[in-house]
Amino acid sequence: MALIVLDTDAASLLQKGRLPAALAPHLSGVTLAVSFVTVGELYKWAERRSWGARTRDKLEAWLHTVVIIPADRDVTRTWGAIAARADERGRPRPANDSWIAACCIAKGLPLLTLNLRDFEDFEASDGLQLLRGV
Repeated sequence: MALIVLDTDAASLLQKGRLPAALAPHLSGVTLAVSFVTVGELYKWAERRSWGARTRDKLEAWLHTVVIIPADRDVTRTWGAIAARADERGRPRPANDSWIAACCIAKGLPLLTLNLRDFEDFEASDGLQLLRGV
């Protein structure tokens, strides 16, 4: 079964049942994944927004249904390369977006995001596969 990586916003919207309908066809018959960065960002949101036990339990249950991509040697090597090239192009990217892109590029996985501008530079320059509304 194919794996599709969700960025943090897409993961959050999917959990809330608010993912735009145009993106739903990408989710049929696939296994969902998130990067270690997205897990951290979701936990940060839980802290910053003072989520209660019920909402945190929902998050934990959802995280058990997805594959979590860790920061292994391939991912960290890829991050170093794409971050350096982005700097050289004069287009430094936020660290968390770079890590998410590195996870996808290193593992050869597509990224489902609503924030295309955050990732289009990696698509054009580093081979990141972005999924768009269909």
